[in-house]
Amino acid sequence: MKLSESQCEACQADAPKVSDEELAQLVKMIPDWTPIVVDGVMQLERVFKFKNFKLALAFTNELGALAEEEFHHPGILTEWGKVTVTWWSHSIGGLHKNDFIMAAKTDELISQ
Repeated sequence: MKLSESQCEACQADAPKVSDEELAQLVKMIPDWTPIVVDGVMQLERVFKFKNFKLALAFTNELGALAEEEFHHPGILTEWGKVTVTWWSHSIGGLHKNDFIMAAKTDELISQ
């Protein structure tokens, strides 16, 4: 099954972070995303490019609606011509499979 067809599961503070082995497998499924560490927290980041601010804002709004549907919310920085999206699970302070699912679903917003 494709990541984008999976559903997020409720993530509690005691949920396990992805292991190094899982990270290596899952990141291959979302090749445009980069694992980064911010303040000691592993996150997934991707910069989406657009022709202008209006298109970047429209994408941001679509992503916001998706995040609300899934009840999993990213960091979003909207600028002229680009949107930087960062996924991580706040409750566990790192990456959960949900973050990879949402990264894949975010990618599909562009391909629609």
